[in-house]
Amino acid sequence: MSRNAYPIVLAHGIARIDFLRQSVVVMSGRDDDQLGDRLHYFKGIKSHLERHGFEVHHTSVSFAGGVDLRARQLSEQIQRLLAGNSSGKVHVIAHSMGGLDARHMIVDIPGMAEKVASLTTIGTPHLGTSFADAGCSAGGSAVISALRPLLNLEGFKDLTTAACAQFNLRARDKEAGNPVVYRAYASAEAHDAVFLPLQHSWSVINEKEGENDGLVSVKSQHWTAQLRGSDGSVKQVAQLRFPFPADHLNEIGWWDMQEMDSFFPFAWLRMRKLVTAYENAVNDVYLQMAESVQE
Repeated sequence: MSRNAYPIVLAHGIARIDFLRQSVVVMSGRDDDQLGDRLHYFKGIKSHLERHGFEVHHTSVSFAGGVDLRARQLSEQIQRLLAGNSSGKVHVIAHSMGGLDARHMIVDIPGMAEKVASLTTIGTPHLGTSFADAGCSAGGSAVISALRPLLNLEGFKDLTTAACAQFNLRARDKEAGNPVVYRAYASAEAHDAVFLPLQHSWSVINEKEGENDGLVSVKSQHWTAQLRGSDGSVKQVAQLRFPFPADHLNEIGWWDMQEMDSFFPFAWLRMRKLVTAYENAVNDVYLQMAESVQE
């Protein structure tokens, strides 16, 4: 029997790291679970939670489409799940842009606020990210538009600080007044410990916003401590931290070589043990999330 009264739904971010695996799923027509989750975006997390008695489901939305498209796709998958489930609601645990997808879904799609018991976000750019600002202002918007007939990358525009500020203002009343419980997890890591391809973005964000996980600042991840509606309604948002340093990919269970010095001393002597220990530590953070939403 499942430990959770409501199923847990995992919502992934933009430009999912496991796009090759996901392509195999789509082209072969195989069920996502048939491939296991060792190389899934949420690396090993679903199976770890299931071993502890939770009902957990993956979702899959547009690779880099706009947040409105991704929110609609997420909504459709949750509604299909609930159509065959008597629970009536889900808990959403979302990483990166997945948190924005879920927030847009709850605010903009009628009836979805009543179908989400809680939203827990990890590494989500609730206030946007200055790295997206830099990319769009440096000609990125023109490139996104030029590629639109071949590849939908409109989602990157939705990660700018301006786009997120506009949504936050528009969503304030509905989020303050709806029944959803919100939790926002933040993480950061030092420049030299961040995954090498993220070190440039880390520097851009650090200059503008301070500590970050390589793609999103802690301030943006933590969003707000309170949601205040224009009618005076107030809702608390739990602001939480990862219990150890982690970059944007570490937050979903993906280990990288830069972790050797930051997680274990003399780790180069026992790499396999390091990888297993790190992945288990991340899995246990998600287990704590799953347990907390049942309280």
